[in-house]
Amino acid sequence: MRLTTKSRYGTRLILDLAIYAKKGPVPLGDVAKRQNISAKYLEQLIRKLKKAGIIESHRGPFGGHMLAKSPGEITIGDIVRILEETTAITDCAEEDEQLCGQCNRAGDCLSRWVWVEASKAMFD
Repeated sequence: MRLTTKSRYGTRLILDLAIYAKKGPVPLGDVAKRQNISAKYLEQLIRKLKKAGIIESHRGPFGGHMLAKSPGEITIGDIVRILEETTAITDCAEEDEQLCGQCNRAGDCLSRWVWVEASKAMFD
């Protein structure tokens, strides 16, 4: 699977909030320092996760971010689906057509359907 920094950092963000936001919202700067991730980058991730209902934000002097759901209700699959543009584990698994054109075995690949089914299974 081609997990980008979006999914890796998003997972670290969610885990950090699960640990530190038990008593209330956590300032983004605190997460950025603990996880050594740019606050600007975290803002981009939070926007998507907030829109998807995973994170909620609070303004004001005691504001910050916290999980909108219990940690047990959030899966890695949820985070990846929200932050990545695809859930396919290989380039050829993204296409529904028999001839994907992604590698030198296009149209004659014995393993392509393994990757298609593996992608489906991972996110089901």
